[in-house]
Amino acid sequence: MIPDQNKWWRLLTNIGDIAVFHVDLAPHPRREAEGLACLDGEECARWERFQSLPARRRYVLCRAALRAILCCHLNCANDRLEFVALKHGKPFAKVDGKPVEAGFNVSHSGEHGLIAVAPGGRLGVDVEERDTRRNLEGLIRAVFSPEEQAEFDQFQGSEKLHLFFRFWTLKEALVKAHGKGLSLEVSKLELPIALRRGAKRSICHFPQIPETTWCLEDISTDDFAAAVAYEVESVS
Repeated sequence: MIPDQNKWWRLLTNIGDIAVFHVDLAPHPRREAEGLACLDGEECARWERFQSLPARRRYVLCRAALRAILCCHLNCANDRLEFVALKHGKPFAKVDGKPVEAGFNVSHSGEHGLIAVAPGGRLGVDVEERDTRRNLEGLIRAVFSPEEQAEFDQFQGSEKLHLFFRFWTLKEALVKAHGKGLSLEVSKLELPIALRRGAKRSICHFPQIPETTWCLEDISTDDFAAAVAYEVESVS
């Protein structure tokens, strides 16, 4: 297990029983070496397959942090923990070969990573550095509904950039929580008006996912845009 004094992750926020951790992904050879020593054989092989050094760094620092956080959450040793991927690629955890109830999700962008952990249930998190090089106009047309696109017409410059990444992370967190990837048409997952007009949190229903009630929450900071999505019990 990674010594506490050397850890590169910290609690960012709690949302009910969900804990969201920030992972520092800045270059740091000592941390990367310590993180690599925590991974199992399959994870090390995956690390080796990454072609770029930044991709290797992000993977090892996020994966080692995830292991440490889950081991603490599940009260188990690192060598008892393993990950298995579901059909659509979303992983779940096992301890001593048995699936555990904990829900978790990981996202990273640039030098920022986020890890969300919950006692159970579907959960998604997304983080994005606000990259000015993105083709905003093309992406806005591709992933947002006509009503959502109309919101962007009211803004220019940095305000439009911030709005784009706010909407983007909310949708990406939902898609990741759902866990079925490309089976969802992102442009048809229309964000509630309250979220589009600045609310930080909203309980949502989507026609494409009628069986589930979702909570979407904006957890952006000055350094990055970020959101969490998780399923909640329906209110009758």
